[in-house]
Amino acid sequence: MPANPDVPPSLTVGFDLDMTLLDTRPGVKATYLALSAETGTFIDADLAVSRLGPPLLDELGNWFPAEHLPEIADRYRTLYREHAFEPTVALPGAHAAVEAVRAHGGRVAVITGKYEPNARLHLDHAGLHADALVGDLWAETKGAALREHGASVYVGDHLGDVRGARHADAVAVGVATGPYRAEELLAAGADVVLADLTEFPAWLTGHLAAVS
Repeated sequence: MPANPDVPPSLTVGFDLDMTLLDTRPGVKATYLALSAETGTFIDADLAVSRLGPPLLDELGNWFPAEHLPEIADRYRTLYREHAFEPTVALPGAHAAVEAVRAHGGRVAVITGKYEPNARLHLDHAGLHADALVGDLWAETKGAALREHGASVYVGDHLGDVRGARHADAVAVGVATGPYRAEELLAAGADVVLADLTEFPAWLTGHLAAVS
């Protein structure tokens, strides 16, 4: 898919949300526990939060019959608003990373697998502003959104984020704050891996100097 002609050719950096900008594990765990209590269905919430990234229906499919997944997903998303925002915190360097993009005159696009209305509430709660937000995407579909918004860099913690960046021909920046180690992200095709977002401003400055 070609870049959207309505997007100016200036710098746009895409960021994943869960375990890239925000540590959503406590809130996700609380939501799964509430869903389990309400439905009477066992959910290993600790296991579920250890593998954030893929679509919600994939995880719910481990605990509920396929025919009930749409209604269960709707209930999860409602419970999420009651349980998830308060315990969620920004990961180290998240605010500085977003501001670093703006310091270079760039735009920030948050491209996430999370249900978009809840993702927006997360950003608001954390005090993070995105120029664009697209939710409910995974792997290559993230790449399509990155292309649409003209992103030349995508930052994420998951192998699916690397796939999305590669699909968009964007620089794949891994952060080792999620379920994968640096060597796993590199093996999956990440161009660079940072320990966390505190390293991102210096990396961005060097990257832009190298490509200018």
